[in-house]
Amino acid sequence: MRDNWTDYEQTGAVVAGVSVGSVESHKKFAEHHGLPQTLLADEKGEVTRLLNVKSFLGGSQRAVIVIDGKGVIRYRRSVVPIFRPGDDEVIKAIRDASA
Repeated sequence: MRDNWTDYEQTGAVVAGVSVGSVESHKKFAEHHGLPQTLLADEKGEVTRLLNVKSFLGGSQRAVIVIDGKGVIRYRRSVVPIFRPGDDEVIKAIRDASA
């Protein structure tokens, strides 16, 4: 995502990462990896539960979720690091959700 950030920006979508870490851990992670998107700290796991992405280890399961302007989930894919959706697939899902 970082390497194709301009393509994501062109969709007009709000792109954010959510995880059950602390604000400080998110800041360090984003700085270390040069991430342009916002990272949200879900320290109480509320968003993780709402989106049904709680991992069996108690953290957040990796997933790509596209939510349209009305709050409807239009695309959802669990992510195993080596089997993640490509940027083209995610950008298409964003564009389809806004059509």
